[in-house]
Amino acid sequence: MLIWSRKGRTVAGALAVTLFTGFFLLPLAVILMSSLSQQWNGLLPSGFTLGHFVNAFRGAAWDALFSSLIVGFCASLFALLCGMWAALALRQYGAKLQKYLGLAFYLPSAIPSVSVGLGILVAFSHGPLQMNGTFWIVLAAHFVLISAFTFSNVSTGLARIPADIEHVASSLGASPWYRLRYITLPLMSPWMISALALSLSLSMGELGATVMIYPPGWTTLPVTIFSLTDRGNIADGSALTIVLVGVTLLLMIKLERIARRLGQR
Repeated sequence: MLIWSRKGRTVAGALAVTLFTGFFLLPLAVILMSSLSQQWNGLLPSGFTLGHFVNAFRGAAWDALFSSLIVGFCASLFALLCGMWAALALRQYGAKLQKYLGLAFYLPSAIPSVSVGLGILVAFSHGPLQMNGTFWIVLAAHFVLISAFTFSNVSTGLARIPADIEHVASSLGASPWYRLRYITLPLMSPWMISALALSLSLSMGELGATVMIYPPGWTTLPVTIFSLTDRGNIADGSALTIVLVGVTLLLMIKLERIARRLGQR
């Protein structure tokens, strides 16, 4: 604790609760009330309905949720594979070279998502790798945006594995593939699952790049929410927001439980 006095801790705790309530719980409560209201013309909403949530699980809204899940899992799994591969490959270089090469992997996280979307749109609208108007261009944008976070989590976990374990396995005659399959990957599994959970949550909520490149008739849930609220349909957009928060939260809780269980073995 940085604050030692009881009075100071009380003030700091009250300030933390106030900030958490004002900037997180209150906006979420307003969205929830909007999603359950028939109309909201005054200070408080009037009427109660579940119709907006019924609309959230059918038609275009359901397709958007399904599209977000497909893109999220595909991009996250591909980012996990590439991040793990990159982290393992960097181990053979010296510390100084690892530092500079690692910075290259963190570069996408320093670029605004709108710039990533524009760059991908321009790069893949012509030539042999034309993907404009397809699912693949959305997948490419999400992969670029989440790959740095996946690499960071995997690299952190890999750095915590004692090198002596693999050295002992090598001295006993274990091949590189055997070490990777039966030693490194099992020890890395908690961080891999955590990286998957983080990248999936980032992909599920991504809007900046997706809104620039999504193909006609195929949208993710954040794009659908943006379109509804932009047209003034706040209630349906709020219901979809609650669905997005709930689905993402459930997926993260489940994946974190799996990671915790693997870490205890």
